[in-house]
This record gives sequence, C-alpha cells and structure tokens, in this order.
Amino acid sequence: MKLRFLIYTFFLLFPQLLMAQQVIKGSVQDATSGIALEGATVTANTGEQTTSTANGQFSLSVSENTQQLIFSLIGYNTQRINLPYSGAELLISLQPDAAKLQEVVITGYESNRPLLETAGAISILDRASIERFDESSVVRAVNTVPGIRMEERAPASYRISIRGSSLRSPYGIRNVKVYYNGIPFTEANGTTALNLIDAANIGSIEILKGPTASIYGAGTGGTILLEPRKAAPHETSLQTGATTGSYGFRKYTAAASIGSENSSILVQYTKQKYDGYREQSAVDRDVLLISSEFRPSDKRTISANIIYSDLYYELPGGLTEEQYRDNPRQARGGQFGSVVQNASIDLEGINVGLKQEYRFNENLHNITAIYGLHKFKDNPFNTDYERNTNQEIGARSSFAYNTTLGSINTTLTLGGEYQRGFEVARTYDNNGGTFGELRTDDEVLAKTGFLFAQTEFELPAGIIATAALSLNDTKYEITRLHQIGSGTYKYNRDFEAVLSPRVALLKRLTDKISAHASVSSGFSPPTEEEILTSNGTLNEDLEAEKGTNYEAGIRGFAGKLSFDVVGFYFRLNETIVSRQDESSVAVFRNVGSTSQKGLEFNATYTLLEQPEQQLNSVKVWSSYTDSHFRFKNYQKDEEDLSGNKLTGVAPHVAAAGLDVATKAGLYFNLTSNYVNELPLNDENTVFAESYFILGARAGVKRDLGRSFGLEIFGGVDNLTDQKYSLGNDLNAFGGRFYQPAPDRNYYGGINLSYKL
Repeated sequence: MKLRFLIYTFFLLFPQLLMAQQVIKGSVQDATSGIALEGATVTANTGEQTTSTANGQFSLSVSENTQQLIFSLIGYNTQRINLPYSGAELLISLQPDAAKLQEVVITGYESNRPLLETAGAISILDRASIERFDESSVVRAVNTVPGIRMEERAPASYRISIRGSSLRSPYGIRNVKVYYNGIPFTEANGTTALNLIDAANIGSIEILKGPTASIYGAGTGGTILLEPRKAAPHETSLQTGATTGSYGFRKYTAAASIGSENSSILVQYTKQKYDGYREQSAVDRDVLLISSEFRPSDKRTISANIIYSDLYYELPGGLTEEQYRDNPRQARGGQFGSVVQNASIDLEGINVGLKQEYRFNENLHNITAIYGLHKFKDNPFNTDYERNTNQEIGARSSFAYNTTLGSINTTLTLGGEYQRGFEVARTYDNNGGTFGELRTDDEVLAKTGFLFAQTEFELPAGIIATAALSLNDTKYEITRLHQIGSGTYKYNRDFEAVLSPRVALLKRLTDKISAHASVSSGFSPPTEEEILTSNGTLNEDLEAEKGTNYEAGIRGFAGKLSFDVVGFYFRLNETIVSRQDESSVAVFRNVGSTSQKGLEFNATYTLLEQPEQQLNSVKVWSSYTDSHFRFKNYQKDEEDLSGNKLTGVAPHVAAAGLDVATKAGLYFNLTSNYVNELPLNDENTVFAESYFILGARAGVKRDLGRSFGLEIFGGVDNLTDQKYSLGNDLNAFGGRFYQPAPDRNYYGGINLSYKL
C-alpha cells in the first residue's frame, strides 16, 4: 500500500515538477574579441550550477523561483542577469578584467592572442579604469599606465608622450598613431585630433609602446587602439546621465542601444561645458556617436561608426615662473595676450568608418576598413589667425592565414594601409580675435601608406616566434597660392620608402608566466605642421626620425597577484625637437640622436573576489616608470648639449590605487600619481617641480527592479591641493613654460538606465 501510494503521489505531482523547472540555454563569449569562452561558471541564485563547453555553450535547469544567473570566469568581470527567461538562447559577453593577464585577448599585432602569448610592451585600460574619474577626458586614466604620459595644456588641448615622444609635440598629438575600431584616426598629415572624441565614446584602450611600424606603419612612439562603446547583447535600453563640478564643469549624456544575437546599435550624444580654472580656458563640446555591428552570417561581421563633433575651447597660454607662482589662474597677458586676441580653437568634424571581417574558412580571414573625414578649424592665436579645412579618405586591409609547416602551427598576415588628405590652410592677421589681412594661402596634399607582412611560428617548448616587415612611404605636396612679399610656388617632399622590421620571441615559462624579447625598427617622417609652421614658414630641411628599440619583459600571475615588467633601450637618430621663437611660433629641427633606457612595471593584487559576499571585491594596483633618457651628439649653436636629460621627461613616475566594491552596489576608488621633477628646456637650466596628487570617487550603482538602473556618484581630484603644471610648454620663449592645472576640485553626478 505504501509503495502504491508513493507511485500514485509521484505521478500526481510529476506535471507540477515539470512546471517548476525551466531549462536555460545560451553561450558565453569574450566581449572584446567575440571568441567563445570555455569553462565559464553559470550559477543560479537558487544554487544550480554548470560550466560552458568548448564552443561556449551552456544549458542549466533551474527552479521556477530562480531570479538571477551569475556568469563568472577567471580573467573576466562577473556578470549578472535577471530572470524571467523569455525562452530565447542567451548570448553572454564577459568583459576582460585587465588586472588578470591570463585571459586578456590582445588585438594589436593582429594575432588575437592572450596577453601571456603576445611579445611586446602592451597596456590595457578597460571601461572600469576610465570610470575611476570624472570622464571630462581620458587624461587621468591614461596616466595610470607605465611608460605613457598624457598632458592637458588647456582643457581639450591634449598631448601624448610614449617613452619620451613629446619632444616634437609643443601642442597636439604627434609620433603616436591612433585607431578607432581598427580604423585610422591619425590623419595622413601625421596629426591626431583626439579631442573630437569624448571619454564616454571609448569602451577600452589598448596601448602598444615603442616602434610598431611592422603592423601600423610609420612611427617611433607607439600605437593606441581605441575600441568604441557598443550595445550590450540581447538588451534594448535607454541611458542618461549628468555630472557637475567645480569651475563650471557640466556634462550630459544620453544614449539608446539595441542589442540582439546578430546585431547591435548604439546612438550616444554627449555635451560637455567648462568655464575653466584659468582665464580664457572655457570648453564647449558636442559629440554624436553612432556605433553599430551586424553579423549577417557566421562568416561575415560588419561594423560602422559615425562620429560628429563640434568643439570650441580657449587657449590661456603659457606663464612665466613668476606669474605661475603669483596667480596660476591668469592667462597670458600683454599686447598679444590670450584674452585680448581671443586665443581659441573652433573645430568641427565628422568621421565615418566602415569595417568588414570575413572568414573564408577556419584558416583564412580578411579585415577591410574604409573611412572618410571632413574637418574645419578656426584658430585665432596670439600672433596670427588660422583657418583650415581638411578632407581625407583612407583604407586598410589585412589577410590572416593559419597553416602548418611540418608540425609547426604558423600564422601569416599580409596587408596594407593608404591615406590621402587634402587641406586648405590660410593664415591672417589677428585683430583682437577677428581675422584681418591674408598672410598665406596654401593647399596641402598628404599621401601616406605602407605594406606589411608578419609571420608567427608556434615552436616546441612553448616558444612563439614573430617576424614582421613593413614598407612605408609619405609624400607632401604644398602649393602656395599667396604670400605677402613673395610669389607663389610649389614644394614637394617625398620621404623615401623605408623598410621597418620587427623580430620577437616569447617563451611560456609556465602556464602562468611568460617572458618575451623583441627588436624593432621605426621610421617617423615630420608632420605637415612641422614642415609648414603656423606662421607660414616652410621648414624644407627637416628629415625623418629613425630608431631601433630593444626590449625584454616578463609577465604573469601568481595566485591573486598579476604583474608585467618590461625593460627597453631605444636609440633614435635625426631626433626632432621644437623651440618657440619670439612670436611663440614653434620651429622644428633635427638634433642628432637620443639614448632612451627605461623600466616599466605594473601589478595588481586582488585582496578579495567573492561575488556572493557583502564586501565582494577589493583590489590594489600600482605602476612605475623609470626613464634614463639622454641627448646624444646634440650641438646647439656653440653649446654642446650632449648628455643632457631629455626635455619634458620625468625620470620617475608612479601611480597606485585601491578599488573596492560591495554586493549592494557601493563602490570606492582611490588613485594617486607621483611625477618627478622634469627639465623644461634642452639646456636643462629650468625644471618643473615634482608633485603628488590624489583623487577619489565613491558611489552606488544598482538595479531598481528588473528594468531600471541607477548610479549616484561623487568625487574629488587633486585632493592634496598641489600646484603643478600638467602640460608644460617645452623650450618656451620668454620663460613661458607653465600651463597650470586646477587646484582641489569636486564633481558629482547621476546616471539612469531603463531596459525595454
């Protein structure tokens, strides 16, 4: 009787048991590369658990009262999704955690290998690193990376130095190539208008240090790869946010995103205004980003980006040491003062890019990108007035083929890149902020391109060997249509094609540690602004820089510690440096060679990583850069400057921080930055003082029900209230070296999201 009763009860309750269970299926992939992730743990809040298979797929039976699934994998940020389950298969994209090196996939060098299998000095900034700060720019986030220094001479006036490459950059970004979603953002004339992008447009940053000409063409400084923000898979949402802070800082964002299994579209608008810490330092910037990706088939992925920017920012000008100490908030004064002349830049531009990745089969794939841009600049300066219009087109394509040579797995990559830019550049007298009589009228045609080849061999004993080569060519054609006191003429400059090789070896010492070494050659022709200076003078004798870089490093992880150490020696010939003349116009010259020896170190230690605990994440991180950079064979008139320290480079730079997060959504970030004193002129007679600054941000980020998300935050920058100059003018005429940074300042804001 008891047995019959139990059987009867079982069949009576069986339909109810079926109704009480549901099976959730889906797949897990890397959010950056789209590569399927094996071994990801899928955990329900009710206790059920499974792991993803080799192709990233999972299937999990859960009870009807399950409210949340948690996806976790070493090397990736934990992700949670709320139920109920619609029945469609889930596509979960996990964001790599840059602090854990073993799983981070590197897109640079076009090999898509984990960082532990990539021979080269590489640093990664994820979205969380950018969000440690107020997002007025990426300056403070970038300055947490060893070996790279980003400066802000005035708000929205950026300069980037990778291993001392700012010698030739009195303003703007030169000798560093920038790509956005794999599409060139650096123009054919060698300059990069990074201020046309808002920090909110960037999903992650990958920085390749030293000559990378084998893959990215001419350059001795390095390459920066920016990944755009994208819509989250299987999510349709609206987001809006507002931030306000000291000295009239306001920032507003609004975005709409649609993500499905095979497509994603993000439309984002940002508005930023800043009254300025100094006189004549206001900013007004509007940026519209449209970022999309479509997968019409398993073989084809198409992405498109449109960036429209309207930027106005003022230029306060450099101060002497006496002015800097007396009143750092003042602008440059005098007859040609910044306020009197309305020194400023009005920049409007649109950049359109289209990229396709096509997989012919499992061994052969191609990535092809085309782009175009249009830009207009209106620039009243202290001593003249520039009005420029620039149009450009370009393309990049590469083929990667995987094969086997005997028993050795081999990847062969072939490709090329071409850019053509046409600029109409005019200079006028500046009559109190309005343009007067025409001084010069020029047409500048810039053409640059390169072909490259790279082969990777997976040798026995865990060794990966890389050999790469590129052939680079750059041409300028300058037509002078008008110049006061002289006739018209044409000037053509062809920097002869140069071969740039790279050889690298990597050895997996263990499954957690690898060592690498490389030798690479770089070639960097002058930019158009270095040949045709702002006062209309042609610099016909300027030669291209050429350098060779030797480096070796070790990276890995041991338990909760991850680390990356690189030592390098870089020898640069025909070094280009800049000096200001009495009218504050930058002039450029080759000065022999430099010897640059350095050590770069960064580490992260995870004190706590327990998603289910109330205090679920505590991490500390640090970075350090040692730079022993010297001029060699530098003769300036009658003075021998050989052996002097490299201008604008601090011998020691360090950064450190603490990141804390709780299950309730509370978080706290503390960051610090130390910069040693640095020389401001080639003679090493004037130095900027060392400084130490602190910054902090705290907030709460959590879901309100199943649809709404809320973040409230506040922060402080320069907590130590240091007086320092973040963007010094090197070799400045009249001792106007200093561009003071703000004192202690505060910000706060709110972000809202709604999932449809």
